Amino acid sequence: MRRAHFPPERNHLTAHVTLFHALPPSGEGELRDLLARLAADNPAPAAVLDCIISLGRGTALHLVSPAMLELRQQIADRFHGMLTAQDSSRPRLHITVQNKVSPVLARALQAELAGSFRQRHFTFAGLGLHAYMGGPWQSLGRWSFRGT
Repeated sequence: MRRAHFPPERNHLTAHVTLFHALPPSGEGELRDLLARLAADNPAPAAVLDCIISLGRGTALHLVSPAMLELRQQIADRFHGMLTAQDSSRPRLHITVQNKVSPVLARALQAELAGSFRQRHFTFAGLGLHAYMGGPWQSLGRWSFRGT
């Protein structure tokens, strides 16, 4: 869906759920260690693909996952005082399907998707860390959930 509806010149990542937008680069080593530990110690968090939501100039799939929000809170607690205002509040988990389009195009896609949307249960595979490089993103690591 993302390949079909996201503007191709802006689509530098595969579908993902953003937990934070701007963690401090100075904490990269600590963050890598924390993500590795969280992935090793926790089972794959359960989630529900809940509904289609408007982003104003885009469309997303809303997710419900108390377990993922708990993991995110553990990361936020570790970096307390270093988070941006945007990252200090609890996020609305979602997968962006379309962004940076006109509101008319966004509403049209939402109406189109509403006709065939159904809730789906899934589990998250792991955690990833990326650095913004002015357009493309650089992968800094991926950690699969392995806990029981």
